Amino acid sequence: MKTTRVVLIVLAFLLLAAHFSRAGNNVLAGVSLVFPLMLLVREPWAGWTLRIALVLGGFEWLRTLVRLASQRRGSGDEWARMAVILGAVALVTFLAAMAVRVLPVALDQEAPDE
Repeated sequence: MKTTRVVLIVLAFLLLAAHFSRAGNNVLAGVSLVFPLMLLVREPWAGWTLRIALVLGGFEWLRTLVRLASQRRGSGDEWARMAVILGAVALVTFLAAMAVRVLPVALDQEAPDE
């Protein structure tokens, strides 16, 4: 279960990095690539920082969904499939935020798998 959580979190940040890179925002793309390294920090602030970043990332996906759907509807293009895909990506990002462990784990013992 621990591996699944880590993969989900890293995947969410990789998708955000690709999104920001495509938009030309290389600073946020770089930050998104560095955030998963905070999984190695076993302090409460690191967990909260990751969780907040992923929640903000989920809202960025929803903002992008609304913006692109509005543009496509206005031009008469098909938009439903795009909305489903971006909605699913937003959901994965919010799930990744929920997967972040916030409570500190002692360095000499492993967290129990759930």
